[in-house]
Amino acid sequence: MQHALPADSPFHTQFLVPWAHKLEQESGGRLHVQLYPAMKMGGEPAQLFDQAKNGEVEIVWAALTDDARDRFPALEVFALPFMSNSTEGSSRALWEYVRMSDLAHMEFDGVRVLAIHQSDAPQFHLRDRSIKSLADLSGLKLGVSSRMGANVLAALGASPMQMPPARVAAALSKGELDGALLPWEAIPALKLEEAVKYHSELDAKSPRLYSSVYVLAMNAAAYKSLPDDLKKVVLANSGAEHSAELGKVFEEGAASARKLAAARGNTVNVLPTEELAKWKTPAQRVIDQWMQELAQRGVQGKELIDSARETLAEYDRAK
Repeated sequence: MQHALPADSPFHTQFLVPWAHKLEQESGGRLHVQLYPAMKMGGEPAQLFDQAKNGEVEIVWAALTDDARDRFPALEVFALPFMSNSTEGSSRALWEYVRMSDLAHMEFDGVRVLAIHQSDAPQFHLRDRSIKSLADLSGLKLGVSSRMGANVLAALGASPMQMPPARVAAALSKGELDGALLPWEAIPALKLEEAVKYHSELDAKSPRLYSSVYVLAMNAAAYKSLPDDLKKVVLANSGAEHSAELGKVFEEGAASARKLAAARGNTVNVLPTEELAKWKTPAQRVIDQWMQELAQRGVQGKELIDSARETLAEYDRAK
């Protein structure tokens, strides 16, 4: 099992290690998961999904929407601006949405989805100033790991620079960036709380500026090769509850990272919902462009949005 995060990340220590131990315990030792954090089996993070699909690795945890151009439209709908409200709730909604979506089933051809979840909400982390209004974003050079995030920032007037999170700290130290738009939980591993002094959060009552979608997936042939009793063990440790649990791990990691930044004396301010309401008009252009791109491929983006919102309304209600 391979993933891109370090071995001391909350995902690895709080979810993955106990999950692997549980599989081994419930199978009487017949299932053993060898864990390879930080891409120790080789390759790049963007290759993880295909590593599982092609059988190079049996299980992966992979980002699906950060830079997979046109590959996962059924899932990218959950990355759109101002769609989801919470990590845990939207992760549960994602599982139900995927279960009912024919297009999502096609996108996951070759793998067995064990859990699927969203990242924590991205926030602004800056060297020299806070963000208090839409006008403050004008011209700011901001690092962002997601293609959707870069599109949203551009629509809001910033100058996004899409790059892996691991490159953000170096770019900040060289003065190439004014800041970054990343989830809180990504900050400690990058030591960004030392590289920036200001953090501007979206009001928790507002939907997220965008989100990323991650999947815990197993090679389909590897799953099918298991005897029925071991398939039941895997299934018992998969599904909606595990997706929600993953979302909770990332929410808790975000809360810890926020406390760490505050303890250093960094400034944290909150952008109120009244201000964020002004951001929705430019953000809508990102959604319109996304739907136009899908229409050129014969995919009805509005239908995907309506379906996603229906599921989110049930599992991820506004606060």
